[in-house]
Amino acid sequence: MTSDFKVEIPEELRKKLGIKPGDRFIVRIEKGAIILQPLRPKEALEILETIADRYLAGPRRINAVRLVEESLNREAGIH
Repeated sequence: MTSDFKVEIPEELRKKLGIKPGDRFIVRIEKGAIILQPLRPKEALEILETIADRYLAGPRRINAVRLVEESLNREAGIH
């Protein structure tokens, strides 16, 4: 780990998982270990649904395309 808390993922693991620069991860703690899980589009939708279930008091239909577009626009600085 560098002094600014960056961690390098070894090339062998990057290739095995198909990780590329700019990929996103879910970061969580499990049994005292930090877990970096590559975030794939299908998994992202499942996570959004789980969050909606938890915070909106039950299953809700969400417009995933709109949520993704809004997120990309925010990152690009487009309002």
